[in-house]
Amino acid sequence: MKIAVLSTNGNLYSTRRLIEAGQARGHEMSVVNHKRCYMNIMSNSPEVHYKGTVLPRPDAIIPRIGASVSFYGTAVVRQFEMMGVYSVNESVAITRSRDKLRASQLLARKGIGLPVTGFANSPDDTDDLLATVGGAPVVIKLLEGTQGVGVVLAETRKAAESVIEAFRGLGANFMVQEFVKEADGADIRCFVVGDKVVASMMRKGKEGEFRSNLHRGGTATLIKITPEERATAVRSAAVMGLNVAGVDLLRSKRGPVVMEVNSSPGLEGIENATGKDVAGLIIEFIEKNARTGRTRTRGKG
Repeated sequence: MKIAVLSTNGNLYSTRRLIEAGQARGHEMSVVNHKRCYMNIMSNSPEVHYKGTVLPRPDAIIPRIGASVSFYGTAVVRQFEMMGVYSVNESVAITRSRDKLRASQLLARKGIGLPVTGFANSPDDTDDLLATVGGAPVVIKLLEGTQGVGVVLAETRKAAESVIEAFRGLGANFMVQEFVKEADGADIRCFVVGDKVVASMMRKGKEGEFRSNLHRGGTATLIKITPEERATAVRSAAVMGLNVAGVDLLRSKRGPVVMEVNSSPGLEGIENATGKDVAGLIIEFIEKNARTGRTRTRGKG
């Protein structure tokens, strides 16, 4: 098969591992920088142009779309879908997962455990908004943030009001969530491929840091998850319509709660922590499922 990895940097660990895993299984692999793609949108013969020429049609694509280029990146994925190319994660599923508010509403509609979450537009609603999530301490998140950027722990009511005022002053969209104290700065990353959790790790924030992202100095260790955690991760990915996803869970008093469903989860941390060939499992999934014109997004909304 001809498989293209949509990535802006071929030297990134995740991109390299996918290329290596595909080549090891006999596939023709390539890296396509989606920011350098441009599109000829025609009804009968849509095309993707790349570096001054028409890009030969691959059999499948693996989108590795960064949050900062979600709009253009998903437009490129849609163009490939119009051409009948199989995408391991479809454009609408990526878009769903990138909008934290929309994702939370979709997960809540399916009864999946979430931290108590509030969202408001008017400054007049701040008092009730904080009361809705149980008061300080609270976690305030930019809807467009990723890798822990734009996530603030406000330990007091005054601090929460100040952060909310600052975000509103910038015209930023944000949501307010309860702080799950019992998680103790740790979360669980479940890596879902298809309808299975193929690997899982516990991420722990560095001393004094409530965010557990590895990019922010967190550490990762192998962990055995419970059947409830496994089912929650698989259901969450399915609600988003994602075939490959990193589902981040917290262990709360009322069971697992979902913090985020990531459509482009990194491979370095999970492979190093678990010793599993996750890249190879993604390629294996494509082998079993890629068909021309086989683009059907699961879930609704």
